[in-house]
Amino acid sequence: MIFKVFYQKDKSRSPRRETTETLYLDIDVNNIPDGIIIARELLAKNTEYHIEFIDGLTDEAVEYEKETGVFEITSF
Repeated sequence: MIFKVFYQKDKSRSPRRETTETLYLDIDVNNIPDGIIIARELLAKNTEYHIEFIDGLTDEAVEYEKETGVFEITSF
């Protein structure tokens, strides 16, 4: 399942919508809650990002993301 992560690179400043960035993770899970937990653990272990929100994407949403933006799976 693909998860879209909204984050801020800098934890020392208050989050701002204008500086929110996204990344995509491909996590082998059967449900969204488990995927969110694993995604948070991966990000905490490998980054210093301030995580704002993690969303599990449907197949249709993944196709939309591929068509409209820069879609690249992040791996650690």
